[in-house]
Amino acid sequence: MSDYNKFWQWFSDNNENLTMLADLDDNQQKKLLEELQTRLEEYCPGLSYEMGEPTPSGRTLTFTAEGDTDLFEALLALTDNAPDLDWWEFVPFKQPKGTDLKVTFDKYHFETKKMYFMQLESEEEPDILGVRVALPDPVKDDDDQLVGVYVTLEALIGEFDCSTLIGYLDTCPIPAEPFKEGFRPLDDFPEFIEWFKRKRDK
Repeated sequence: MSDYNKFWQWFSDNNENLTMLADLDDNQQKKLLEELQTRLEEYCPGLSYEMGEPTPSGRTLTFTAEGDTDLFEALLALTDNAPDLDWWEFVPFKQPKGTDLKVTFDKYHFETKKMYFMQLESEEEPDILGVRVALPDPVKDDDDQLVGVYVTLEALIGEFDCSTLIGYLDTCPIPAEPFKEGFRPLDDFPEFIEWFKRKRDK
């Protein structure tokens, strides 16, 4: 892992083109964004980024470790030492996107308002959160679908909480009466996570 200063020096040197990205032609845009990823990987392999849409107040560049907690220290070092550049906001970790979401992963589509969850508790590991998510059409033993469910939870609560709190995840069909079975609407998950953290930290 090289010095984060090298990455930020490159970013500052290319700040004008990055800021005016929409004014570049398609080939120039592609080359510049590929080089941004290359420079990021030179600092720390495994990190990547998501660039938000421009707004009147600027643009957000979110750095992500894609849930790999081993890279969190490097990610935080990068964002903690970001330069103060007009137009840019540098953010560590994918942030929550709200509720009532529609998430697509591979061939699967997830609507949070049509999904439910319940907590799976472990006496041996009370600080580790187990989650069971009830889906309209679950496919048994499908890893891609399970990853898609994880991505949906990440969109609800953000990368950091998803990576550091959830230790076990599985899926099941939606019961005929989900509330009687102990399920809650999945859009309640962010509120539940805040409750879980307060309980854990007591």
